Amino acid sequence: MYADMELWTEIRRRVLTKELSKRAACRIYGVHWQTLEKMLTHAEPPGYRQKQPRARPTIESFVPIIQELLSADRHAPRKQRHTAKRIWQRLRAEHGFTGCYTSVKNVVRRWKHGQKEVFLPLVHPAGEAQVDFGFATVKLQGQPTKVALFVMSLPHSDAVYLQAFPRECTETFLEGHRRAFHFFGGVASRIAYDNTKTAVAAILGSRQRRLTKEFLRLQSHYLFASHFCLVRRPNEKGHVERLLDYARENFLVPVPEVGSLEQLNEQLQARCQQDLAERPRGKSATKAELLREDQAAFLALPARDFEARRMTQAHADSLSLVTFETNKYSVPTRYAHRQLTVVATVAEVRLIYEDRLVARHARCWERDQEFFEPVHYLALLERKPGGFDYARPLADWQLPECFALLRRRLAAHGAGMRPFIRVLRLLERFQLEQLTDAVEYALEIDVIDADAIQLIVEHRAERPVPFFRLDGRPHLQRVHVDLTRAASYGALLEVTS
Repeated sequence: MYADMELWTEIRRRVLTKELSKRAACRIYGVHWQTLEKMLTHAEPPGYRQKQPRARPTIESFVPIIQELLSADRHAPRKQRHTAKRIWQRLRAEHGFTGCYTSVKNVVRRWKHGQKEVFLPLVHPAGEAQVDFGFATVKLQGQPTKVALFVMSLPHSDAVYLQAFPRECTETFLEGHRRAFHFFGGVASRIAYDNTKTAVAAILGSRQRRLTKEFLRLQSHYLFASHFCLVRRPNEKGHVERLLDYARENFLVPVPEVGSLEQLNEQLQARCQQDLAERPRGKSATKAELLREDQAAFLALPARDFEARRMTQAHADSLSLVTFETNKYSVPTRYAHRQLTVVATVAEVRLIYEDRLVARHARCWERDQEFFEPVHYLALLERKPGGFDYARPLADWQLPECFALLRRRLAAHGAGMRPFIRVLRLLERFQLEQLTDAVEYALEIDVIDADAIQLIVEHRAERPVPFFRLDGRPHLQRVHVDLTRAASYGALLEVTS
C-alpha cells in the first residue's frame, strides 16, 4: 500500500507540474489512460467503489420471508427468538432454499442494524428528578438477603439518594420519597417514573394514566409534577438507571454485612453525602455545587411531615387476629368479628376500629407469622381463668419475678386466678414498669388485693392535682354529694355566739 501511494504521488507530481505529459506518463509508467485520469483527480487512491449492489439471485426472493420471521419475533419471549441459523434451517426445510448459511446471516445482520433505535441527547433542567427501584444482595445478620433499592437521582447535578427496603411496595415507595426530599433539602418540581403499579393503577393510552390513591396523596402533599415513561421505554429515565448501577457498584461493593436495614441505610446515606464531593464527567463543578442550582428550582418542603403509609380494611377473626399480607396481628378480644382499618408503614402496623387506635405492632416483612399481645387476651381470660396457663398468646410472656410471687401469695390465700388477672389487666392502662413498681411496693407492705394495687399504681401515675379523681372507680361515681353552701356556716356562727 505504501509503494502504491509512493508511485501515485510521483505520477501526480510530475504530470501536474508539467514535467511530463499525460501521454509520456502512460508510456513511462505503463498505466492506462483512465487510471491516469483517476490519479490526477484524487490526491490518494479512492479505493474500490461499487457502482451498484451485487446481485443476490439465490437469497433475494427469500428476504421478505426472513424479515417477516424477525418482525414476528418482537412478540416472542426473548430467549425463544429466531437465530440466523434457525432461519436458515427453516428456509431449507419449509421453502426449498438452496443457498448458504452466510447469505442468510448477512441479511439478518443488516435487518437488525436497521432496527436499532437511535436516541436523542436531552437537556436536564435544574430541579427535576427521576425515581426507580432496583435490587441487590446484602448480608443481613449473617444471611444473604435480597433487598429492594429505592433511588432518586437529579439529572442536572448527578446527585443520587439510595435507600434499602425489604421489598418494593406502596409504603417503601412513599417512604423513599419522604427521605429523599429531606436529604436533598427540597421537593423536585417534576419527577419521571416507569409504570410501576405502586403509582399507576391503569394505563389508559400512550401518555394517559389512572394513578393510585396513595400516589395522588403523595403528589397532593408535595405538589410535584409527574411524568410516566411510555411502555417499554425505560430510556426516558435512563439517568436514574445509570446511577442505580453506579450506586450498586460503588456503595454496595463489597457486599455489606449489617445487623439491620436501619444500619445499612445510615451507611448508604453517608455514602450519598460523600458522593456529592465528586465532579461529574463533562461538568465543571462538583455535584454539591450543582445541587445548589437544583435546590434553587425545588419546591419548598411542606411544614407538616408526610406519613408514608398504606390503608386497607381487614376482619378480626374468632381468635382476635387480623390478617395483613399473610401475617396475623392480635387486637383486644372485644374487637373480634369486627371490621378494622389497617394502617401499615415501613416500621409498624396500626389497627383502628372506627376512630380508635386499638392495637399497634412492629411491622413484620416475613410471611405466615403470628404476633400476639398478651394484654389483648386478659379480658377474655378473666371470664375463663382456667385457660391462663394454656393460652398461646401468653406462652412466651416474660414478666418480672414479682408477678410470679404475687400469684403464689394469692394462691396461698385461696384467691384463685381472677384477682391475679385483674392485676395484669392494669397493663391495659399503665406501662409494665409502672405496674411492676406498684406490685413490688404492695408485696413489701404485704398487700395482695387487686383493688389496693390499683390504688397504688394510680396514685403513683397521677400528676399532682387538687381534686380526687373518680376515673377507674365506678362504685364511687354513683355517690352524690350536695354542693356546700357557705351561708350555712354563717348560721352556725350566729348560734354559737
